[in-house]
Amino acid sequence: MDTRIINSISGRLSLRAPQRESLEALAKAIDATGDRLLDPKHDVPALLETLKAEFPTLEDFERDFPSLCFALATGVGKTRLMGAFISYLHLAHGIKNFFVLAPNLTIYEKLIADFSPGTPKYVFKGIAEFAAYPPEVITGDNYEQRGAQVMGDILANVRVNVFNISKINSEVRGGKAPRIKRLSEYLGDSYFSYLSSLPDLILLMDESHRYRASAGVKALNELNPILGLELTATPQVEAGSKTIPFKNVVVDYPLARAMEDGFVKEPAVVTQRNFDPNQYSKEDLEEIKLKDGIRLHEATKVELITYAHENDTRIVKPFMLVIARDTTHAKALKEKLETVFDGKYAGKVIQVDSSSKEEETVQALLNVESSDEPTEIVIHVNMLKEGWDVTNLYTIVPLRAANAKTLVEQTIGRGLRLPYGKRTGVEPVDRLSIVAHDRFQEIVDEANKDDSVLRKLKFIEVDFEEEQGKENFQIGSNIDAQIFGGETKGSAGTTYKPTTQEKPLFVSEPEKKAASAALAVIKQYQAKPEQAPTSQALHSESVQKQIVAAVKEHLTQGQQSLLEDEEQIDIADVVAKTTALVVNNTIDIPRIIVTPKGTVTSGYRAFTLDVSGIKGLKPQERSLVSQSLQTNEQTEIGEGDSGNYEPIKENYILKKLFDYDDIPYDEHAELLYDLAKQAVECLSAVNDEKDVENILQNQSDAIARLIHAQMDKHFYEDATEYEVEVRSGFTTLKECSYTATQGQDVKSYRDTVTEVSKLKQMLFGGFNKCLYPIQKFDSDTERRFAIILERDAIKWFKPAKGQFKMYYKKGTEHPEYVPDFIVETNDYILMVETKSSQHKNADGTWSAEVTEKSKSGVKWCSNASQYLKANGGKEWKYLLIPHDQVKEANTLSSYVDKFESREQ
Repeated sequence: MDTRIINSISGRLSLRAPQRESLEALAKAIDATGDRLLDPKHDVPALLETLKAEFPTLEDFERDFPSLCFALATGVGKTRLMGAFISYLHLAHGIKNFFVLAPNLTIYEKLIADFSPGTPKYVFKGIAEFAAYPPEVITGDNYEQRGAQVMGDILANVRVNVFNISKINSEVRGGKAPRIKRLSEYLGDSYFSYLSSLPDLILLMDESHRYRASAGVKALNELNPILGLELTATPQVEAGSKTIPFKNVVVDYPLARAMEDGFVKEPAVVTQRNFDPNQYSKEDLEEIKLKDGIRLHEATKVELITYAHENDTRIVKPFMLVIARDTTHAKALKEKLETVFDGKYAGKVIQVDSSSKEEETVQALLNVESSDEPTEIVIHVNMLKEGWDVTNLYTIVPLRAANAKTLVEQTIGRGLRLPYGKRTGVEPVDRLSIVAHDRFQEIVDEANKDDSVLRKLKFIEVDFEEEQGKENFQIGSNIDAQIFGGETKGSAGTTYKPTTQEKPLFVSEPEKKAASAALAVIKQYQAKPEQAPTSQALHSESVQKQIVAAVKEHLTQGQQSLLEDEEQIDIADVVAKTTALVVNNTIDIPRIIVTPKGTVTSGYRAFTLDVSGIKGLKPQERSLVSQSLQTNEQTEIGEGDSGNYEPIKENYILKKLFDYDDIPYDEHAELLYDLAKQAVECLSAVNDEKDVENILQNQSDAIARLIHAQMDKHFYEDATEYEVEVRSGFTTLKECSYTATQGQDVKSYRDTVTEVSKLKQMLFGGFNKCLYPIQKFDSDTERRFAIILERDAIKWFKPAKGQFKMYYKKGTEHPEYVPDFIVETNDYILMVETKSSQHKNADGTWSAEVTEKSKSGVKWCSNASQYLKANGGKEWKYLLIPHDQVKEANTLSSYVDKFESREQ
């Protein structure tokens, strides 16, 4: 196996673990046959016997040529895997000719796009060898022209032929030969004959379960490919009421593993709390489910808006899928949904069913993903098929009969793709909700079965009767309120005025425009620390003169000068007032960039393995039996390593750990062996030697995954020294994006909250010292701490995401750290984290994640203090305060004395 090429392709294409596993399986199959698998004169039965010893799930190729199936759950990335297969076969084995088969027109067009350079999901992006000479894409629409040109070109680069099987199938019916096989006067010979004569044609079949038994696929045997590679999320065919599994699966990555590994949304089944479906008629039950589905949909819409604003990314438009009983039912539902809710969804509901062509149906569904397309509800009759590659389905309301397993498995398969490519850590953004009031218990029971994919489901009971709608609020700072107006308007139209309405600083329109221009100019001084090392420097005479000149220049641009307005304004006065407003409503937050300098070392610290997930592993029943022809002695062979016996048990696990390309084996060989030894000792303590062997042969993958996950928590990265660069002495306060209950009143921060569970949906105001008119608290601890700040601080605020660009270590990742409060006092500036004591370990120390956040905060404060004190500013301090210590009677200074964290 050429590990170097596999590592290169995996890195360049950013392959996920199951994609890499599939690529390695292909390489393993080729190596196991001594490359005979790629020889056009190979002996197919002999190859089958060789590969059956390597892949326990492989029973038969099921074709006239060797064909291997890679069963990967929807949303994991089968198209990218095709790109990886083609890249590997070309780079490692010189293969140039590929034939890609699509099940329908929509997937056919999608594949053409994905194999074409310059498109958003180009599958070869990053493969340097294809940068100058990308693979030639020949399609069912252009092969007569392009085929003639490539047939005689022996020096041509890689060729990817993309064809639509449904077109081939339609031309087989009625006894006709499909068009691809007809002789062509233009070509002089059929393109089919040309392809079938190639000595290196590889056939890739996308969603192969869709057309396995079709006449067109049988005709493809005549293509005479040297190897077939099948990709599907459903490695089985339905024959009446029977399900016939594929016999040529070599990699099986089911939905349960995709959920566990976080490659897809987290599906959740939702019902009303204390709901009894037997109390309602069928019609009433349907209406309740629809209304609750819409409530979830609307709540999700707001959460997605908030997430997009917080993370400066694109807004995803969610939609709801309603599964109807039949076309008549679908039509009635469409009329109902467009008229209820005061006509809110008129023109936003589409019906897709058998009355439309499948390609048109799928295309209509694909269009729904566009953020500027109005559809918010899709009504569908049949369970959705492949090709609907959308990422913005968030709510499903099934209204047709089906058993629990089929209902959930087939329904969620279409909605699991993640809009941002990975989970965000924000539950509503990562969740797919299925409204199943009447089937809730049935699905719970199904999920509790040992072999059920539904075991990974989340079950949510919502108090829908009390659940109000949600809306998004963009809250500007006090500076914005004073210059642009004090009102805050939510996405659902709720308007808030500041609870303590001050007289606006500027009244006339010319003054407001001048102040707006002044604010824009002042913000530019953030990036000029040599002229404005702190916000106080904005008051200097030289800076004021520069700002006035810049504002005048701005206001005199255009056909009509504002300065010629009949109401004369004093620009210098407006600039002075705007500057004072900014300085008085700013806490100096330097923009600090820390970069490693000198030698950077990274690795994993030794640790004791948590073996709780390993201890419960049991031997698997299914095994192969090998009988010696010489001695008649029988040997039982486990599935996982296909009989590749390891005399040193730890090697079963080490082989799997070597596959993780983020672990440099040479540098950590001792640690890896120690961890593998701990796992083996744990198994040996509760199993006899035969069972330990069985577990290691069959389940070493799972053990390696568990060890790798724990290693992440002990990753370190150190540099001999760091270079600290200050790019600005102060930064503008970011706009806050909040999700809150629709139509509520802004509560006073002093009001005791009786329903603490709903506090995260509330907005608070009435502040005198906060730099924002409205704030949102994540806990009642934070609200109570705000009371102390209003009494003892000069000014304070809760920072928005992205305000600091500060990160902490979490395994090999570096998520952003957003502290709870920033506070200015007479003597210093505080970065404050109030944390529940639940985050403490048994010995009283803080958890690893809290500790890493604290280290990041302390380091930032140290760098900020060094800069600000050198420029006449205040020292920064970091406080980590347990929640049970937050009491109104305590003073802010007492917290500084007791909970300041310093660099160690």
